[in-house]
Amino acid sequence: MTGEKMAGPAPEDREKPTGRRNSQGIRIDPQAEAEAKPRRTVISALVDHKPGVLAKVSGLFARRQFNIESLTVGPTVDETMARMTIVVEEPEPGIEQAKRQLRKQVHTWSVREVEGAIERELALIKVDGHDPSGVAALAEMHGGQAVRADDEVVTVELTGTEEEIDAAIAAFEQFGVHEVARTGTAALASGTRSTA
Repeated sequence: MTGEKMAGPAPEDREKPTGRRNSQGIRIDPQAEAEAKPRRTVISALVDHKPGVLAKVSGLFARRQFNIESLTVGPTVDETMARMTIVVEEPEPGIEQAKRQLRKQVHTWSVREVEGAIERELALIKVDGHDPSGVAALAEMHGGQAVRADDEVVTVELTGTEEEIDAAIAAFEQFGVHEVARTGTAALASGTRSTA
């Protein structure tokens, strides 16, 4: 074997591998390292209707550095329970972790991701009042109504999906929007399926 040339290109002609290495010197596949694409989801949780529960849940999300897109809480038909509707946009592992962490809470009775949910949001929009009839007509077109007309502003109430509310606010810009207050998403599972 000594003195014989091995088949293949010379060392300087060989293809040089690219990419990073981990702490053990193993190459990291860029495809495997890529982050999962985030998705928007609605999580419904039945919790005890007690002071401090909302703070615990929002603190849980803050500690895990999850961004809450929307969080609404309200009583249910059972006075001892409240429904939390949480909208998050996270990669799949983050969504699963959020649901697991919610289930571990002492005050949580049920946690469920609501697929195909019926979602609605309430918005109050304060618009310049120089054309109250035009504002009222536009509110009606978007399924809302003018609930109060003062000397300089008209306040409009709208209910719809997040996208419908966004579209309505953009439409009201022609009159001049002063303020917007939005409730966040409330959601229920469609049909006879239980939400949580």
